Amino acid sequence: MATTLKRSIMRIQLDTPAKDELETLCKKRGMTQIAMMSRLVRWFVRQDEVIQTAVLAQLSDDAMANLARQMLKRLTAERSA
Repeated sequence: MATTLKRSIMRIQLDTPAKDELETLCKKRGMTQIAMMSRLVRWFVRQDEVIQTAVLAQLSDDAMANLARQMLKRLTAERSA
């Protein structure tokens, strides 16, 4: 038997290009906008602060390049462990 989750309703405001791109992606993936946004938010909040900062583009280009190098080193180290 499927578990029913309680839902919270939230309004978001998107600029027109972002809304158009979201609609295109949802059609391509065969998902509703609600399902897509719910999954994205769930994924995002579970990421560590480094990933959240990168996704939110809260760093300068130089700092972002530095972060990318550090993340690659970390991934390489994890794979070889």
